[in-house]
Amino acid sequence: MKPLWRCARCRRSFANRNQSHSCGSTKPLGEHFAGKPRSVRALFQRVRSAVEACGPVQVLSEKSRIAFHVRMSFMAVSVQKGGLRGHFVFASMHRHPRFLRVDTISRRNHVHHFRIASAQDLDRTFATWIAEAYRVGQQRHLQGRT
Repeated sequence: MKPLWRCARCRRSFANRNQSHSCGSTKPLGEHFAGKPRSVRALFQRVRSAVEACGPVQVLSEKSRIAFHVRMSFMAVSVQKGGLRGHFVFASMHRHPRFLRVDTISRRNHVHHFRIASAQDLDRTFATWIAEAYRVGQQRHLQGRT
């Protein structure tokens, strides 16, 4: 795989050179949880631990979301009073009642939107989805492509 490109201004890394992004759209992680119940922060910590169990990952605290990034961002969550809203990026389309909607970005990039209201939502199925999205973040779905 080609080396990551790093923006000279914000220092964020990207798989593609000169990838479009907003420099300076970061904010301290704790600010996402201001005014929210402690249970939501605990829920996020469980999600973060599950993501980190897959391997090295960058947690990017951005203006409106918290993204998980390897070579590319593969999952993101937004903090709400009643839980977390988020999405996975998968290389293929999945149909499951827990996905609120699926947006197709390209042939190998499908954004699957979800909501997490409690720790019970973080089951084996969810952990499997995290692992699959993590592989997309590594861009393993592109290896061996002709």
